[in-house]
Amino acid sequence: MKIIAVIPARYASTRFPAKLMQDLGGKTVIVRTYEAAVNTQLFDDVFVVTDSDIIYDEIIFNGGKAIKSIKEHESGSDRIAEAIEHLNVSVVVNVQGDEPFIDAEPLAKLIEIFRHDATQQVDLASLMREIKNEDEIHNPNNVKVVVDQNKFALYFSRSVIPYAREKNVGVRYFQHIGIYAFRKQALLDFYNLPMQSLEASEKLEQLRYLEFGKRIKMVETTHVGIGIDTPEDLEKARKML
Repeated sequence: MKIIAVIPARYASTRFPAKLMQDLGGKTVIVRTYEAAVNTQLFDDVFVVTDSDIIYDEIIFNGGKAIKSIKEHESGSDRIAEAIEHLNVSVVVNVQGDEPFIDAEPLAKLIEIFRHDATQQVDLASLMREIKNEDEIHNPNNVKVVVDQNKFALYFSRSVIPYAREKNVGVRYFQHIGIYAFRKQALLDFYNLPMQSLEASEKLEQLRYLEFGKRIKMVETTHVGIGIDTPEDLEKARKML
């Protein structure tokens, strides 16, 4: 089983333009992230996938591997699917380009799902963490997920799910952490399937997988990614480094 990491990287960013090319301790954010993924030693190969000549050249100049996107894409899954279509791989792990402090443990848990899935019941694996704070639960920017008894995702939503009509019945709320591991075929299927109403309404690409019958295995974690979305985040990252 060949397992690779792919880091989708856009140069443009609404909140923080060119954030991936910002300096972080003498290296750019995207190079730090690439090197962190390599240093986990979890993957047979690591690639940055980008539509930007600037980011592509930055990775190649620093001895890394990069793939240039040819088409315009609406989602990270689409960008990754184009890149890996002709690669000989079994499982693809999506690593966020703006998270240079990669925690290897949750990534290892995702990979183990596929290593123990001999009958190939799992199309994707992803992460979730329990949330208890009411503001977090009701925040539409925190995507919630509900699962069945075997930890397969039933639905993702920006709304509060489940709705607590009855209190004190032991319901747990989980926030979806947007790190994925895909079987190659599931990713290619996504690439060739049209967006449906649920995905369009919630603006959540993972709903396309569910709408077309793909099975997403969720792994509980306490992991909280440290992303660089603003100049303030970059300053915090510099202090951490």
